[in-house]
Formats: sequence, C-alpha cells, structure tokens
Amino acid sequence: MACVRCLALIALALFLCIPADIRAQAREADSLDLTLRDVLRGRDVPLAKAAHRLAEANVVLVGESHDDPDHHAAQLQIINSLRLSGYPVAVGLEMFQHREQQILDDWVVGNLSESDMAKAFARNWDASWPLYRPIFEYCRQERIPMIGLNVPREITRQVARQGFSSLSREQMGQLPPVVCIVDPAYEAFLRRVLGTHAGDGEFNKFCEAQLVWDTAMAYYAGEYHVSDPERTLVVLTGSVHAWKPAVPAQLRKLHPELSSLSVLPAESGVEPGRITPKDADYLYMRGG
Repeated sequence: MACVRCLALIALALFLCIPADIRAQAREADSLDLTLRDVLRGRDVPLAKAAHRLAEANVVLVGESHDDPDHHAAQLQIINSLRLSGYPVAVGLEMFQHREQQILDDWVVGNLSESDMAKAFARNWDASWPLYRPIFEYCRQERIPMIGLNVPREITRQVARQGFSSLSREQMGQLPPVVCIVDPAYEAFLRRVLGTHAGDGEFNKFCEAQLVWDTAMAYYAGEYHVSDPERTLVVLTGSVHAWKPAVPAQLRKLHPELSSLSVLPAESGVEPGRITPKDADYLYMRGG
C-alpha cells in the first residue's frame, strides 16, 4: 500500500476560529459535496447515497490526520449524514481513554462546561481541542453518545520501551495478550514508520505498542456495541489505525460477529487507484 509517513505522526496543536452555532455548521456541512470513493467498485458516491451502506456496519472507522481541519469537517459530515438519514449513531474516540468515560457522558448530557472538557481533552490527548470542538458540540446538542476507546498513554509508552510482557496484570486490564503477528504489508508499513535502522527487538516492541492501541480500540468498540447494539459506532482515529490491517483486523479477531467499514481520507499517497479493498472500503474527498 502506498502510504505516507504523515499518517503515523502525532498531530500538532492547531487553533481555529470556531463558529458559535455548531448545529447550523453541521447542517451547512451536510449540504457540501463530500464524495466517497467506493474502493471495491471504483466509483464515486455522494455521501448522502453512501449513508445507508455505512449504517449497515456495526463499526465505521473514519481515519484522519489529527491536525487537518478538513478531515474533521468530513468526519462531522459523515456523522451528521447518518443521523439526518434516520440512523442511530454513536461516536468512538481514539483521543479519550476508556477509563474516563464518565467525562464524556457528563459532556453529552450537558453536565460539564467547555473549559472542563478542554482540560480533559488535553489530559487525554493534547492541546488541539479547537479542532475537535465542532464534533463534540454537535454530539452534545444531538445527544449522540461519545465513547472513549483508548488505554492510558503510559501503557503504550511502556510497551514501546519494554514490551507487552512488562505490563502488570492491573495494567493489562481486560486486554488480551498482544503478539506482533500481523499482515506482511502492515509489518512493512510499521517498519517504514519506525525506520530502517531498527533491529528486530526494537521493532517487536514498537509493533506490540501499535497493536495495544489497535486492540484496545477494537475491544472497547465491541464492548460498546454489546451494550447498545442498535447504533452504528463511528470511530474517529488516525488513518494508520483505520486502515483495514489495524483496528478492523483486531475487531474481526475479538468480535467476529461484528461488521466494520474503513473510510480513509484521499490525500497525497492515498489516492484512488492505489488503494485496494484490502486497505479500505471508502476514501473521502471534496467534490469538484
């Protein structure tokens, strides 16, 4: 798969001017010409027409470059299109730890101020709250559940340094054991991300850390679906995790009864014709 290194980079904080009326913004966004490229069929489909197929999946992973405002605008359009088409949705977040779910619950029902949410977001992720604020505000106004899918960052950092076996039983929590056995194309991609000079031992730790992240999101996404099976869970995550050999592959292992779709942004290195159905189901792009 032709991918660029930027898909795996940690996002930089970027501040935007956010409109006050998020509901109006979402309606306006829905009217924009967001086009999805159906990778299997090799054709472009307006988002409104693709909403039905997206809603048939239990989990829809929508990839992003974390610091790209256009990607977040597209994610909001996808969420809004599903809701306006009459499909119940929830939003899963790579950016929030599962153990802080109560924060998200309080936000959705209006029991948490924006300043407190911005602090919680920074604690869980980074200072890029303004990039994600329109999505959070929209979910709050429409009472769309938001689900934290990640493990504490100190766990992934420890695995990257010392391997999965270094975790205590408490740290492992409910995660299944992680072993770096992955698709060869995914391994090649991870090796490119890490660098050509890394030895096998260093790579295995890096791979295990990546799989901890993927496995956690897959595990908690499946757990949420058990508790609320009527909703399609739209997962917002870095493109490297939304790629089919990443979280979707772990989801199939942990919850084979669930269906998922992978939606990646069309950008340099991720263009129609260079992505196969093994990589993603859809690419999203602005219409001409």
